[in-house]
Amino acid sequence: MSESQTAAPLREDVPPQAGPSAAYDPQLSNEDLVPLKKQHWSSYNLFAFWMSDVHSIGGYVTAGSLFALGLASWQVLVALLVGIVIVNIFCNLVAKPSQLTGVPYPVINRAVFGVKGANIPAIIRGLIAVAWYGVQTFLASEALVIVFLKFFPGMAPLYDVAHSGFLGLSTLGWICYGILWVAQAALFWNGMESIRKFIDFAGPAVYVVMLVLAIYLVSKAGIGNISLNLSSGEPLDFAASIPVMISAIALVVSYFSGPMLNFGDFARYGKSYKAVKKGNFLGLPVNFLFFSLLTVITASATIPVFGHLITDPVKTVQEIDTVFAVLLGGLTFVIATVGINIVANFISPAFDFSNVSPQKISWRAGGMIAAVGSVILTPWNWYSNDDAIHYTLGVLGALIGPLFGILIAGYYVISQQKVWVDDMYTLKNTGRYWFRNGYNPNAVKAVAISGAISIASVLIPKILLDTGASSVNATWIGNYSWFLGCGLGLVVFWFLERRSPMISLEPTGTESDLNVSEGLLSP
Repeated sequence: MSESQTAAPLREDVPPQAGPSAAYDPQLSNEDLVPLKKQHWSSYNLFAFWMSDVHSIGGYVTAGSLFALGLASWQVLVALLVGIVIVNIFCNLVAKPSQLTGVPYPVINRAVFGVKGANIPAIIRGLIAVAWYGVQTFLASEALVIVFLKFFPGMAPLYDVAHSGFLGLSTLGWICYGILWVAQAALFWNGMESIRKFIDFAGPAVYVVMLVLAIYLVSKAGIGNISLNLSSGEPLDFAASIPVMISAIALVVSYFSGPMLNFGDFARYGKSYKAVKKGNFLGLPVNFLFFSLLTVITASATIPVFGHLITDPVKTVQEIDTVFAVLLGGLTFVIATVGINIVANFISPAFDFSNVSPQKISWRAGGMIAAVGSVILTPWNWYSNDDAIHYTLGVLGALIGPLFGILIAGYYVISQQKVWVDDMYTLKNTGRYWFRNGYNPNAVKAVAISGAISIASVLIPKILLDTGASSVNATWIGNYSWFLGCGLGLVVFWFLERRSPMISLEPTGTESDLNVSEGLLSP
């Protein structure tokens, strides 16, 4: 019986009971990076994970912004649904190797990039997460500011950055940012089990509030005054709407590209791959469809109630102007944004930075490095600056696609879904993933080549337009940088491995090879 026939099925049915091995090199392992001894997250836990990820302020604003593209509501809903189905498929692909082996994203990359080379994707993903961690904390703090001003209007002068501010942020802004910074750090410090319990609560809580908000607004507007045609841009005919819909689909995939790349950090806790896939299906297509409909109905009701379209739920709550609504809505959306921040932008750099130096940087220390870094970046100063986002986060974000494509090619195409777990934790030059001095040169080259082209697709059209070198606005090409980078990363890595193979599936006669043939993949 072949290795591929036995490895995955047994692993799906029997969760790993590996834990740390005495043979694991301490430079590559700590208690947070070794295979889990117990995987117990159910489909509901992952469903709640996605509810927390979707139901953020940024999620509602992103969905609402699609109406400004000139699309009819049904076209927006189709674009949202198609985009999220793509995300669902890709998340399942990323989830499998981490769930089967019980290791986080940066560790599974050792089987592709090498035991040292895995730090390349880890650091790139970690830096992106740190930047967005600061942005999401700032967005949540703005919702908290609304609550403070509602109950303590005398604090209004403290919200004036010109008279009471530091480093571009008002005193009240610093207070609210600090409250959320400490709250998130405390939640994170208590570990994954506390985080799981929090997201189990946070996702459904936002649904309840959004349902209450929708029912309230619809009752105020009258059911007959609800129109699902919210297009605020120039109406498009069907032919012209197709490329716009494709751009909207790309926007949805790009919005989730960060958590999609390192979804293995969470899938590793799933009690089975089947449970992970079920949780993803409920949390992505099913949940997102209901979320989208709720967004459309709520936004539609704001027109007859307030006289203009509002897609930001925090601003909607603020318009209601009642103490209870502001308190309930503001705090709920704070909770929602904290939820997405923890799962998407805190846990990822915690594993990523810990992977760089496992013995010096624990998972908690890695997370705190991210938290401190998010303050140093002062996100409130550049979040509203389109150029800053385009030239900094745009460049880093363009690298997510190549990293995704290379991981998928490495695990599914080159390695044929086989992973030798022990070899991911050894620095011996006889180790299967030592490659060349700890790096897989093919993976490094693939990142450089596909990453350069992906970054160019983001930067060059904007530079040409900004400098006047071209009057043609081709910045739309950057909307597809993730797809371009992903496809190139996969193809380039596959080609380089075909031309000069580094990943080998040949038996070496070691104990770990015997374990793979038995379908255990680890000691």
